[in-house]
Amino acid sequence: MEHKEAVLLNAAPADGAQGVAPLLHRTGACCHGGAKMAVLAYSLGKREINQHFTIKNAKLISLVLVSLLIVFHTASRYYGGGDSCEWLLSKGRYLGENVWQPYGCMMHKYKSNEANNCLAPKRVVFVGDSRIRQLFYSFIKIIDPEQREVGNKHEDISFIHKSSSVNVEFLWYPEANNSMKERLISWTNEGSLKPDVVILGAATWSIKLRSGSSETLQQYKVNLTAIGVHLEKLADHGEVYWVLQDPVNEEVLSENRKMITNQQLEQYNEAAADVLNSSNRNGRSRIRLLAAARQAALETIAQSDDGLHLPESTRNVGAMVLMNSMCNNKLRPIDGSCCQTVPPPSLVQKLSAFFFLGSAVVFVVLHVLGNNRQRRHVPPDVESLEEKKPATAAAAPGPKELFKALGRMGIIMGYFYLCDRADVFMKEQKFYTHSTFFIPLVYIIVLGVFYYENSKETKFLNREQTDEWKGWMQLVILIYHVSGASAFLPVYMHVRVLVAAYLFQTGYGHFSFFWLKGDFGLYRVCQVLFRLNFLVLVLCVVMNRPYQFYYFVPLVTFWFAVIYATMALWPQILQKKANGSGFWHLGILAKLLGLLIVICVFAFSQGFFEHIFAVWPISTLFELNGSVHEWWFRWKLDRFAIIHGMLFAFLYLVLQKRMVLFEGKGDALFSPKISNVLLFLSVVSFITYSIWASSCKTKTECNEMHPYISVVQILAFILIRNIPGYARSVYSSFFAWFGKISLELFICQYHIWLAADTKGILVLIPGNPSLNILVSTFIFVCVAHEISLITNDLAQVIIPKDNVALLKRLGAVGLFTLGVLLLSRGSHKTHGA
Repeated sequence: MEHKEAVLLNAAPADGAQGVAPLLHRTGACCHGGAKMAVLAYSLGKREINQHFTIKNAKLISLVLVSLLIVFHTASRYYGGGDSCEWLLSKGRYLGENVWQPYGCMMHKYKSNEANNCLAPKRVVFVGDSRIRQLFYSFIKIIDPEQREVGNKHEDISFIHKSSSVNVEFLWYPEANNSMKERLISWTNEGSLKPDVVILGAATWSIKLRSGSSETLQQYKVNLTAIGVHLEKLADHGEVYWVLQDPVNEEVLSENRKMITNQQLEQYNEAAADVLNSSNRNGRSRIRLLAAARQAALETIAQSDDGLHLPESTRNVGAMVLMNSMCNNKLRPIDGSCCQTVPPPSLVQKLSAFFFLGSAVVFVVLHVLGNNRQRRHVPPDVESLEEKKPATAAAAPGPKELFKALGRMGIIMGYFYLCDRADVFMKEQKFYTHSTFFIPLVYIIVLGVFYYENSKETKFLNREQTDEWKGWMQLVILIYHVSGASAFLPVYMHVRVLVAAYLFQTGYGHFSFFWLKGDFGLYRVCQVLFRLNFLVLVLCVVMNRPYQFYYFVPLVTFWFAVIYATMALWPQILQKKANGSGFWHLGILAKLLGLLIVICVFAFSQGFFEHIFAVWPISTLFELNGSVHEWWFRWKLDRFAIIHGMLFAFLYLVLQKRMVLFEGKGDALFSPKISNVLLFLSVVSFITYSIWASSCKTKTECNEMHPYISVVQILAFILIRNIPGYARSVYSSFFAWFGKISLELFICQYHIWLAADTKGILVLIPGNPSLNILVSTFIFVCVAHEISLITNDLAQVIIPKDNVALLKRLGAVGLFTLGVLLLSRGSHKTHGA
């Protein structure tokens, strides 16, 4: 990879000194003394970084890192007891004030219907003192949020949910003594009605009644030893949890509780852990110790009213931990990775693994036989497909290049599978704070400014500028996703504009291509569709996800087809034809008006829209969880962005042809007066939209207005960026580099940067969130770049320029796809029956 695309942050001279003389010449015109030396140091420092840190080196480092991390996590799970249930019950930390994060896994927040679905018709019994009673109430409030704490103190309490028949009881046994043991024995007798889940714990009453004597602690151990035997028997039929004692706030305890100290409680917890962990003499104890609630209480006990009983938010943590432990493996929520066993790979996933492995074997065989290495082509832009021609003609790729690319793809897909489908790496949930979004945002802005360069051309929306635009937008979207910033409405609305801007660029780029070149050939269509969809289609197979799950690719693919149809259908109106008669300008406007009417018809008739896209086999592309509602929502949200882009491209190209615009270096785009007025209006419009986005009340309200007004901020940005000549003359090579792989970045983030299908965050470095995000980001970017090159390599081989050969391949692919769809449809009907 010696060409420019292979350099991570822009190519640099092999010898930094070679650039000194011209650099001094450039800086001398505008800078003197210390300023000149500062500019020189800045530029040489940037060149030095670029010279040594290439994408090739970065990929080698990332490969080594991935290998080491796989070994580390596999070994730690095998030798260190890496059980996510154990993590859930024992370790964690607070994210903010009330959000509990278990160590290394994600905890689902259960709703009433989910809890009832999981527990029906189980019998759950809480046994213990007043703190266990608190836990009991928090637990039943998950099942029925309307439930109130109405039971009498020091008495048994029963709760039955009528619709689901979930039975939850609290039994008052404040001490671990013979009374508690007798109750457990009664459940272990043959023929008795055994609870499905038992949650119990006690100690504070023993300390209180006997003033914390050492003899009481010894008796506690003896009693627990006897109780543990019967708990093990109950574990044969259900789940058993022993709740370790929460701390107390000694300063506010009443006089009759002053003897309950944290030191005493710690001794009782140690005794319980020692006894219960050794209660099963034949192997590992099946009695689970709930310590997470205690760990959470360590941070919140100061909020306790009486120093003994926990605040509601803290005991809710314990209840939710219990619910996740009981239900995750049954309901398998995507954002609840704790206590979930990994499902075995499907037949299709196994076949895909054999396919990639076979491709790698074939490549090795061809390599051994001595096939010559082919030169890699420079990837085109997937949106506009404006190819950068290599300096020398490259030979047509052969079969060796095909199998080499498939082998590399197989290795990468193996990493995807390990990250988000196998039980190798950890996952944690997102938690939004302003600092987690805005601090990284400042970092990337500084980096973007650091890597500014002079543009090769100064045309309106030139190639380097559009790459820069896509790059910084993609980086902002990535930070938005990883930080969970959708919870903050102003950020959500501004990111919605960025998605609309991507579609605006799609309309702008493809319209410009068709208008100027008139190339409606099958080869280009297949190239665009392949580059847009290859990665997603592979992920659908490897990760067992539907096509609509990666919503942006179906959206862009659909709109490309719409643009193609609009421009290709009779009458084909191109710039050459329009130059001969201004009448054809009205013709293209009429086409756009017709497209707008069709979009409005679909937008205001949801039933009609869903009926069209629910027809098989179209439905297989646009359904998610058996419904096209998600597709309807995504489509409707930015339904006008494509037309805005096409119309803007038309107006710009007409003005350019009539030489109304001034696109020379340093020239303002219009006359000074018009430029100043438009620049002022653009700044005002940009700020006005931001004020509106920050003031609207709900997402529903904002999303209703978004399709109509998002174009205001898009156009404002374009004019601010392009009206001043100096602004068109520079660009950020840092952002532009990311812009070239923006599509791969958007898709890859689903599984190897985020986790649990975007619901959480991938944890490669446990215990250090900052270092983890740096390492995972580094690997993620390298993988995205490599996939962009693989996609290009495969496109060169798979899509021939000869139309006859291309039609034959399309026919074969069509028959194969139809067969797969028919088989899958038959399988669904069989399962449904």
